[in-house]
Amino acid sequence: MFSNLWSLGGVVLIVVATLGIGLWGSRSARTTDFSAARKPVREERNAAAISGEYLSAASFLGVAGLVLKDGVDALWYPIGFAAGYLALMLFVVAPMRRSGAYTMPDFVEARLNSLDLRSLSTVIVVVIGWLYLVPQLQAAGMTLGAIVGFEYHAGIVVVAVIVHVSVVSGALRAVTLVQAFQYWVKLFAITLPAFALLMVFLVGGQQQALDEPRTPFFQQDTTVRVETDVVLQVSEPVWLTTVEGLGQPGAMYLQRGEHPVPAGSELRFPAGAAVPVVTGAVPDNASWLRPQQDGLTGLLETYSVLIATFLGTMGLPHVLARFYANPSGAGARRTALYVLGLLGAFYLFPTIFGLLSRLYVPQLLVTGQTDAAVLLLPHAMLGNWVGGLLAAITAAGAFAAFLSTSSGLVMSLAGVLSARDVLWGRTMRFRSAAVLSCAVPVVLALAFDDHDLARSVGLAFAMAASTFCPVLVLGIWWRGLTAAGAACGMVTGGSLVLISASASHFAGHTGWWAQLASQPALFTVPLAFAVTYLVSLATRARVPGGVSRLMLRLHAPDRLGFVDSRPTSEPVSKHGRHER
Repeated sequence: MFSNLWSLGGVVLIVVATLGIGLWGSRSARTTDFSAARKPVREERNAAAISGEYLSAASFLGVAGLVLKDGVDALWYPIGFAAGYLALMLFVVAPMRRSGAYTMPDFVEARLNSLDLRSLSTVIVVVIGWLYLVPQLQAAGMTLGAIVGFEYHAGIVVVAVIVHVSVVSGALRAVTLVQAFQYWVKLFAITLPAFALLMVFLVGGQQQALDEPRTPFFQQDTTVRVETDVVLQVSEPVWLTTVEGLGQPGAMYLQRGEHPVPAGSELRFPAGAAVPVVTGAVPDNASWLRPQQDGLTGLLETYSVLIATFLGTMGLPHVLARFYANPSGAGARRTALYVLGLLGAFYLFPTIFGLLSRLYVPQLLVTGQTDAAVLLLPHAMLGNWVGGLLAAITAAGAFAAFLSTSSGLVMSLAGVLSARDVLWGRTMRFRSAAVLSCAVPVVLALAFDDHDLARSVGLAFAMAASTFCPVLVLGIWWRGLTAAGAACGMVTGGSLVLISASASHFAGHTGWWAQLASQPALFTVPLAFAVTYLVSLATRARVPGGVSRLMLRLHAPDRLGFVDSRPTSEPVSKHGRHER
């Protein structure tokens, strides 16, 4: 209980600090357009702000959870999350900044001269934003449940209210300052506990424990309460005591095989007992430490994850807008390079949490809630006030993770919706759009209880890679792109992603085809590129006029003066475009 109070204090502190810094930084705001940067920002500070907004719950909690559950195969997720900015730096950010487009709908309208295509892009932006927001809210519900005993659904609602208040109050108008602050909070909250816990692990002399080719085991008598229905995979027979949920209370012997366990079950395992794992997790340490145990299916899934994360970053609605704060295309490219370094430094440490959790919090493999590893590991390893302090730090970092990403997404979505004359009145329109941007993900998060945060976020990346990536890459580097080709490619890619995800969900993620369907980018991205290219060839007569002039502005060096250098403080028209 003492540790929980410390963690609650860390969460309250990060919320107060975020709102306080935002309100202090926005005192000199000269506009009610919450989504517009007021002036160019130095590359280093903008890179910290982008990193703070980009490092979501999937990065802070989900990577460690996947390492705990899947082993070394999960390391491709942080590699893909970081490498996405390499693709941005090479292909997109500099031309995008020179175009003067603030959002993806702005770009497709300027490049292809189509208001209908702008509307379609707006719909896709909203869908991607909602898909990305759902796992953030799920992480919030899980975090508040883990540290203060909140009900999962109540935690989702509480965090949604906090995010909405921070957006509509204007506390995030100083968005660069707030997001940069949150990056350094997250980096500190992951590095200090990781170094401390790693030293405890090394001094404790358990370095060989992970190399033993057996299943994880409970180091002490442990009571596990299962909150959702699970199917346990038993590799080594185990005696346990059931308190409730599995027939009559008393001793039970679990043989090798699969055993369904209903929600609400409470199981007591003696010290030294082998740990049964949820179906889909790697049961023994020997397999856990070796890659590609699933053969061809696992290899294809890995390639799909890499394609989604590598190419999907450029289509996320809250990423491209940040580069507009750079004064030039060259500055935007330097910012992307700095972001690569900042993300690379961060992603070293969730892996440490995942490795140590295999030894010290193996009960998470029974419940399937492996995303809680970062929150529970400090107290499990130390069990004293130092563990409570480290747990409070990690809780604050986790809350900063989904608060920063969720707030950035809500601002982006509300800005896109309000720019399309969806509602009435500039200020009321933005605030009403913010309510809509929050409400739909809340409903989805309450309806679908999926705790593999990194995999859930991967769906948003797959959607972005299958819709906006072909339009951006071809629109920047090929003058033959047409509005018809872009529309057909986005509809094809987006529809296939949604169909695949739905089929995988309703199939219960069982079977090789369902495993591939849950990560469909390997198939949907090439198809989207092919459809966009072929339809554009078939409609080459409809290439918009003036494309040569626009392509010159996209690719000419900044020193030649073709870049759209409009100050970011200029007023925004009702259609979301900066007025000259």
